[in-house]
Amino acid sequence: MVHISERDFRGVDLNLLVTFLVLMRERSVSKAAQKLFVGQPAASAALARLRELFDDQLLVRTPAGMVPTPRALALEAELAPLLERMQAALFAPAAFDPAAAEHTLTIGMPDWAELWLMPGLFERVRADAPGVRLAVQACDPFSASGMLERGEIDAYVGALTGGPGWQRGRRLRTMTFRCLYNPALLGIGSRRALTAEQYAAHPHVLVSYRGAFESAADERLAALGLTRHVRFVTPRFATVPELVRRSPVIGTVPDVLARQWDGGPDLTSSPVPFDLPGFIATAHWHARRDRDPALGWLLDLIRELTRK
Repeated sequence: MVHISERDFRGVDLNLLVTFLVLMRERSVSKAAQKLFVGQPAASAALARLRELFDDQLLVRTPAGMVPTPRALALEAELAPLLERMQAALFAPAAFDPAAAEHTLTIGMPDWAELWLMPGLFERVRADAPGVRLAVQACDPFSASGMLERGEIDAYVGALTGGPGWQRGRRLRTMTFRCLYNPALLGIGSRRALTAEQYAAHPHVLVSYRGAFESAADERLAALGLTRHVRFVTPRFATVPELVRRSPVIGTVPDVLARQWDGGPDLTSSPVPFDLPGFIATAHWHARRDRDPALGWLLDLIRELTRK
């Protein structure tokens, strides 16, 4: 039996609580008004009612914008999952029928994951769920949790460890690295694997989300008494094939991409010639979406495809 005090809820407007969460997300009365499809005076009036209801300023105007009070942050943490569960109970479909669904799902991923996963995923979605639309948002391990929390993406696929307590995740596949290069420009045979000395002797292109010119490979080389020279840094793996095809440089890329790009006389891949740890490809989502049938279907489909 559920015990509630009816008197406690007198004067509490459910829409007012929704407005509170939108104000907390946008940190702006005018932006919240736009999201709620109301005028700014109405949003300002709602904030005034919320301040009276909770006896707190909730959002304080500063030179940097509106900043939430500790009370507002505590309320947001309590109210957000409650209202999301209520929304799911009231409006979410009991089941998801891919063949009949009209739905849009947004996945955040770095470009290596998009190049690896999306061709096969898009093919399956077109066949199994012709009314479902997919959108990819550029995302990396440094931005994924924030985008999930703000609801900008429904799921993240990439390589992500740790994270806040609300973040759910599942392992998809272990990835290793391979070297990608044009053997003719490096002056080596197309079927000959690189040695560690050759790897260090030639210039490199490096993929880094934060513009770093060093990675774990440099630490491993240093342990062997070797040093490489990174000449170009990019946040996108898709740039690497054409760079190494046209210049005497080496790119170190996930094995699933190297095997796609390997072929012909001007682009070859081979194993990294020293012990370089791989990584785990993972999928992540917000706990509030645990019972979302459409997202659950997509995550199951991703897991199925990545097991092959």
